[in-house]
This record gives sequence, C-alpha cells and structure tokens, in this order.
Amino acid sequence: MKTADFDFHLPEDRIALRPAEPRDAARLLVVRDGRLADHVVRDLPTLLQPGDALVFNDTRVIPARLDGVRVRDGLEVAVEATLHQRRGPAGWSAFMKPGKRLRVGDEVRFTGLTAVVAAKHEDGLVDLDFDRQGPALDHAIHAAGHMPLPPYIAARRAEDERDRSDYQTVFAAHDGSVAAPTAGLHFTPELLAALAARSVSTHGVTLHVGAGTFLPVKADEVADHRMHAEWGEVSAVTADALNAARAAGGRIVCVGTTSLRLLESATGEDGVVRPFHGDTAIFITPGYRFRAADVLMTNFHLPKSTLFMLVSAFCGLETMKAAYAHAVADGYRFYSYGDGSLLFRSA
Repeated sequence: MKTADFDFHLPEDRIALRPAEPRDAARLLVVRDGRLADHVVRDLPTLLQPGDALVFNDTRVIPARLDGVRVRDGLEVAVEATLHQRRGPAGWSAFMKPGKRLRVGDEVRFTGLTAVVAAKHEDGLVDLDFDRQGPALDHAIHAAGHMPLPPYIAARRAEDERDRSDYQTVFAAHDGSVAAPTAGLHFTPELLAALAARSVSTHGVTLHVGAGTFLPVKADEVADHRMHAEWGEVSAVTADALNAARAAGGRIVCVGTTSLRLLESATGEDGVVRPFHGDTAIFITPGYRFRAADVLMTNFHLPKSTLFMLVSAFCGLETMKAAYAHAVADGYRFYSYGDGSLLFRSA
C-alpha cells in the first residue's frame, strides 16, 4: 500500500490546543460494523459490557525537551534535544535540532547539566552521555526540561505550566514517556468509578512512548517505513487477568494505540497474552491479524500517520476515512488534546 492511501483533508482549526474540561466531557465517535454514532466520553460505561477488561498505559510523561548549546572550538550554537529512549543510567537517545552538523565528541550544555555526543545513527537519533546518572539525571531533566508538546500544538502556542498537568493521564505512574498516551487523557476518577460500577475491570501496562511518534512517514510505500523501538512491560498479573477475562467472555478494550501495540507484541498466535519486558517496534497496517484487542479507544490522528494506518487496520480503511470525514464535518477536535473515538474491531 502507498502512504498516500492514508491521506485525508483536515482543516487547521480542527486541531485542539487545550483539552476538554472536564476531561470526560470530550466527544466520542463510536464506530461499529461500519456505523457511526456520536457520544461523549462519559458515556463509555454504557458502551461497554460487564466483564470487559479495560487496558490503559500507566507511563508518565517527563519534560523531555531540552534547550541548550553545542560547544565546539570555543563557538556555541543553539540546539534543542527531544529525548527519545533511556540508554542506561547516564545515557539517552534523542532527536536534535539542528542535528546534521553534530559530531561525535561534541559537548552540549543544557541548563544545569552537560552531555557529550556519543554516537549518531542513520535514523536521525543521537546518543547523549550526560554528566550525571540515575536519579540525579532524572532530577536535572525535570528541572531543565519542557513538556514535549506535539509539533502541531507547539507551532501554535508556547508550552506553559498548565501543560504539566494537562499532558498527563490520571493513570500516570512510571516516568519514561516523551509523549502522552493521549486516549488516557479523557479519564477522570468519576469515570473510572462508573466503569467499576459497570463491572468493567481496569488493568495497567507500561509503554514508554518515544519521540518517534511525532515523525512523519516519509516513505512512499508503507512497507518501507521503519518504526523506532519503544520499551514496554506487561506483568504476569496483568497477562493472567486479561486471559481470564477473555475466557469468561469479556472483551479486551485498549485505551490508546500504545496499550494496543504493546498487548499485540505480548500476545502469541494462539491469542494468549504473555508477560512482556523489552522493546517493541511493531508496525500495524491493513492486513494485520489482531490477536489481543477487541475494542480500541483512541484520539483522532494525523493524515498519513502510522496511527491512522493502525486504526484503518482495526476497522477498515474506507470505514475510517468515512469516520474521519464525519468527524471533520461535525466539528470534532483532533490530536492529542482532542476528542476520542471508540472502535469495535471489524471481523
């Protein structure tokens, strides 16, 4: 398939710059058997069944964008680093702007910490070795960094203190993401209580979302695109609970493409979810046979993005093009701070 097959028209005024208030007041487009229905997120308990298992990503976003200067031969050049993946106690991989002229051995100074370029890679990533490690490095990044708002928001307004809470889900527990698992932004304690009253169970998995989620697909052919790896974990307790829920007739409902991608990585051809700990670079496109996910709650994604390809695999390309056309025409809000959709997998 060609990347152009996943294009659609999106007016710029459909991009949400702030989340709905309260969070569960966001709109929710339900897509089931090719039919569309307009709801709001707080309707979710009525759209699910007792015994369903809701799976959310409990990663926490760190302030992963660092402003600094590259120092070489006494000259300083302003640079920006967006951290991507932890490489060890003192190391991170990062996307750098500008990055092409960086050399191995260059010193990069940020507010309160310094790094050395340890390696450059063909995929645009740069390895940075920092001057501190472990919790000391974490604290320095939290002090110096900015929340890594997606480019389509950052281009229209500056990041501010409100984003420190707005760009974090109610599930956030484990530091490591440089982008929010945005479907989780719609949840509130009240909504979770209503789901529990409906006998819908909730289960956490961890996928630390990397900065590669913001990168456009540049290949003309979908098969030529390569995903950046992200670290994830599915515990034995969660795997057992999901297998038991499905055996009892419940459905696995993934909150976000991140939890779906991780669960699909952890599930075998036999449909059994197994414990998982490590990197995944799974790339889901039409033709993929889903093993774990029955229902997907997700936001509205970019044209020609890997995530629009994923939802097209889940419900069918023509169905999703129709759903997105409806969302555009009916004023739904798109992207990270936008409205959501509830997708029931096509047979």
